[in-house]
Amino acid sequence: MNYRTRVIAAMLLAAVLRPAAAADLNVFACEPEWAALTQELAGDHADITTATTARQDPHHIQARPSLIARLRRADLVVCSGAGLEIGWLPMLQRQSGNAAVQDGRPGLFDAAMQVDRLEIPASADRAMGDVHPEGNPHVQMDPRRIAAIASALTARLKQIDPAHAADYDARGADFGKRWQAAIKRWEAEAEPLRGVRVVVHHRSWSYLFDWLGIEQAGELEPKPGVPPGAGHLAELKAELAAKPAKMVIYAAYQDNRAADWLARETGIPAVELPFTVGGTEAAKDLFGLYDDTLNRMLQALHESH
Repeated sequence: MNYRTRVIAAMLLAAVLRPAAAADLNVFACEPEWAALTQELAGDHADITTATTARQDPHHIQARPSLIARLRRADLVVCSGAGLEIGWLPMLQRQSGNAAVQDGRPGLFDAAMQVDRLEIPASADRAMGDVHPEGNPHVQMDPRRIAAIASALTARLKQIDPAHAADYDARGADFGKRWQAAIKRWEAEAEPLRGVRVVVHHRSWSYLFDWLGIEQAGELEPKPGVPPGAGHLAELKAELAAKPAKMVIYAAYQDNRAADWLARETGIPAVELPFTVGGTEAAKDLFGLYDDTLNRMLQALHESH
């Protein structure tokens, strides 16, 4: 092999072995829905870590050393906020020593605080159960609010990484166009659900119901965050005998035993919904989250007739 051939071979080998260029932003997403939204808006500019999975209760996460290490490297933290992560995120923030992602800094983005929230209590104490003083944090179940959050997150990405502002604007506009078209389709598909009475496990679905005009007929939990008990379930069964519901729904991460018991006792179908990206096989992204949620509810409505 002559000198020129050896040089070319060395250059080709170096190109193969060269590590991929690092993303411009390290993003720590508290929940899968915000990882999915950030991916839509940032694309290859972000390396995204998700702290939780669809099979975990985001209220109760262990502040593991691996999460502390990931938060230490983060340029941007995207969470639900409104108190959802109060049991674990503040500890991660303190232990990480990352000044950029502390409360009040641009590196912390609370999605729920970008939109109007439902169920803001006049007062709150532990006797009321798991009640959030800032209101219900589960805003990901209303695509109209997702649209507003996407606009706010695009602005935050531009603030933190101004060099790629044009890219974020372009991706945000593209997502917004596709999202608005999807909302129009979902609203047409979901029209049969308007006015339908539904029992829930936890008060996770208020935004979905507000969007589609669904009526909440009862909760398996006697108080938010308090596990269902036999006495409460018996009372709920009696209430449903007088005024039936069409389905009992619960999130993929929630224990299904109470929902299944009520379904057996009343003949009302129990339905597992993804609640977030990855909660079911079909909920692979934000669009799939809504597609599968509506498909499962419409199927249950059909079965209940």
